Amino acid sequence: MDEDGFDLWDLKVEVVAPRGARLWCGAQPGDFFELKGEMLHLPPGQGFSLYSLAALLPLLPAKQRPTHPMDWMTSDAEVACPDPNCPSRFRITRTALRRFRRADTTATQAP
Repeated sequence: MDEDGFDLWDLKVEVVAPRGARLWCGAQPGDFFELKGEMLHLPPGQGFSLYSLAALLPLLPAKQRPTHPMDWMTSDAEVACPDPNCPSRFRITRTALRRFRRADTTATQAP
């Protein structure tokens, strides 16, 4: 095993909503972004609500890390829109496990 390495999941975060629902967050069902390592990627020409992103950000680093099969972070995949009047949800899907080297991600020496 690589002593200087660690694994993180790439994530896809997609807007899901009931058919015909009016969304108040500015999103459309199917809108998405991807998180690869620490880099967030949006498709060209598509935006994403800052308020929705703020609600998701605390969960994303935890969702990127490998978790125990019985941990709710492993199984629970949808997060409600932060606007209580908006019926949309954000589905977080783990897409690929990516290997990182500590030496490429920080200047701090390992303990």
